[in-house]
Amino acid sequence: MRIEDLRERLRGLGAKPLHEERVLRHWACALPQDAGRRRIDDFLPLPLRQALPGLQGELSALARLQSAHAGADGAERLLLRLADGLTVESVLLPRDGLCVSTQVGCAVGCRFCMTGRAGLLRQLGSAEIVAQVALARTRRSVSKVVFMGMGEPAHNLDAVLEAIDLLGTAGGIGHKSLVFSTVGDVRAFERLRQGRVRPALALSLHSTQPERRARLLPRAPRIAPDVLVREAERYARATGYPLQLQWTLLDGINDGEDEIDALVRLVAGRYAVLNLIPYNHVDGLEFARPDWERAAAMARTLHRRGVLTKLRRSAAQDVDGGCGQLRARIDAASARGPGARPAAPCGATQPARHAFGGARDAESAAIVVRR
Repeated sequence: MRIEDLRERLRGLGAKPLHEERVLRHWACALPQDAGRRRIDDFLPLPLRQALPGLQGELSALARLQSAHAGADGAERLLLRLADGLTVESVLLPRDGLCVSTQVGCAVGCRFCMTGRAGLLRQLGSAEIVAQVALARTRRSVSKVVFMGMGEPAHNLDAVLEAIDLLGTAGGIGHKSLVFSTVGDVRAFERLRQGRVRPALALSLHSTQPERRARLLPRAPRIAPDVLVREAERYARATGYPLQLQWTLLDGINDGEDEIDALVRLVAGRYAVLNLIPYNHVDGLEFARPDWERAAAMARTLHRRGVLTKLRRSAAQDVDGGCGQLRARIDAASARGPGARPAAPCGATQPARHAFGGARDAESAAIVVRR
């Protein structure tokens, strides 16, 4: 279901713009349709009131909770079943954040990502994207939504932008608290600039070397990293929200001096922050997470050389690994038949600690936060 289809149905039931926005706001905010000071019997047209129970049932069926997996860090990974039986993941993050999926699977095929291993199964409709937020809000407050779950948002741009528009208006999410994540598509940057809700931008970079990045992200657009960063920064400056550069740290691959030197040349002085995210192990893949102290040293070096750098931890590592791993484990267990036990979680728990040993100097200390 597309949000525009939903709007047309509401109009067909006699809804005026004020009625339409109320119904959409209550849905996106997980509020009962009869909540509020104005009684719906005195406010909504009769055909719309009569249709509301059935409509609410349809909206609830867009994304239903199949299982929830709470982490010790306050994050909670949710496996959601869509109306057609396929599943996607959402992650409730500490400090009222939510990571949502935009596709079932992904076509980019990042070699270190579980989601990309199965390819793209289908796009999510804009209403299915918002339904993830509505469901999450029945469990806890959500004031920030990041489009960093399963899928490449730029490959489902119309639906994602429609969802962003609703969440940034009736959904009550601040525009800078909506984060559009992409491997890089200059057409997407232009479309984002045209919307009435312009989200913050996160660019999944992972390497400054074109050949290495092409190996890691085999079906990402073949755009040179310096061009991507320049175009993404243009959008960031237009919105006033710093560009977020995402960098999954892979031991011995993109954590060396060559990448550090190139990052300094590419990022220092830009309106951007670099997020270093140590890799979550995936069984059967050749990649490894670097030692924490090595990752911290890289963050310190970059920060001292003029790159605003944050070393982050992926949420709920103790219950599962990177995006798509929960879905893969549950689906594998289902394929083995009733009574089968799912495989052990892929992510290893590490105690939270400051990467800089309590350093107080703002010039030399990056920040450790959770992703």
